[in-house]
Amino acid sequence: MRRYESTDITKRFDGKKVYKTTKYPLITPQDSDVILISNDGDTLDNLSFKFYNDPTLWWIIALANNIGKGRLSVQPGLQLRIPVNVSSIITEFHNLNKV
Repeated sequence: MRRYESTDITKRFDGKKVYKTTKYPLITPQDSDVILISNDGDTLDNLSFKFYNDPTLWWIIALANNIGKGRLSVQPGLQLRIPVNVSSIITEFHNLNKV
């Protein structure tokens, strides 16, 4: 899933097309979440592929852990929460960014 596929595009005053602000859902902790300690070389996209079979869902892990602002690498030894119920998160994302 591409982050911007559900985000509306608008035109600025000068006619250039720009994306509207993307809204993200609040990801609250669930009992079903997986907790792990990151290893050297872990990245958000690789963890996303490992748990969701989709590297483009890296933003879910980033939001759940308040990390990843501008980078995909993860500091080794960091405790991470991996949300398991991604379908509800994706549905809420689409609802927040309806075109």
